[in-house]
Amino acid sequence: MTTSFISITVTTGSLEEAQKIAHALVEEHLAACVTIQSGIESVYRWHGQIEEAQEWLLNVKTMMSHFENVRRKIESLHSYACPVILATPVVAGNPIGLSWMIDPNA
Repeated sequence: MTTSFISITVTTGSLEEAQKIAHALVEEHLAACVTIQSGIESVYRWHGQIEEAQEWLLNVKTMMSHFENVRRKIESLHSYACPVILATPVVAGNPIGLSWMIDPNA
């Protein structure tokens, strides 16, 4: 049962963008919850140069069946040319939390 649950991570360049994406995903029932973490420092290579940036990390709690819609929604709202959207399967969780992810209104 737990393999249908996933955690999606993506970073943004501003708190406002992170909040916009988080609200859209929850409002459209694509995620049970989106956690926004600040204070992220990323070091990465872009166009042959090593870059550094302050970013905000989103942790999207959702179901695998929503992944493509979540991906499309993030891409439509994201300012990055290449947002890295990664899904990780949830292999275990507490029953109450997993039930809540299926139906946050229960």
